[in-house]
Amino acid sequence: MGQVNIRVNGYNHTIGCKDGEEQHVQDLVAQLEEKVRVIRSMGGQFSESRMLLHVALLFADEANDLRMDLSTLRTQGMMAQPSPAPAEPRPAAPADPQLAERLSRIAERIEGIASAIERP
Repeated sequence: MGQVNIRVNGYNHTIGCKDGEEQHVQDLVAQLEEKVRVIRSMGGQFSESRMLLHVALLFADEANDLRMDLSTLRTQGMMAQPSPAPAEPRPAAPADPQLAERLSRIAERIEGIASAIERP
């Protein structure tokens, strides 16, 4: 079993993976770090757990958008011919103030739910 030493949001971690998947794990960590940079560029200071919550929300939002796009394409019958893979990954989009506000509202809702669950 392989292991990869990674650094996310300034913290070191050792991650186990299948032999040969070390580079894939490092590529995934690079995506996480990019999201951390996006969140940091919005300002404010976050604990590690809150930062990773925001990163998870960004990925969940992207996954939701992709699911909706896929559903739309399937509905329109455009999935018959797959499009070629892009030659190079696209650079990350600049920080979006509307996204920051949306994430903040989502985080507040999650915190409210967490508080309600923690109450006896």
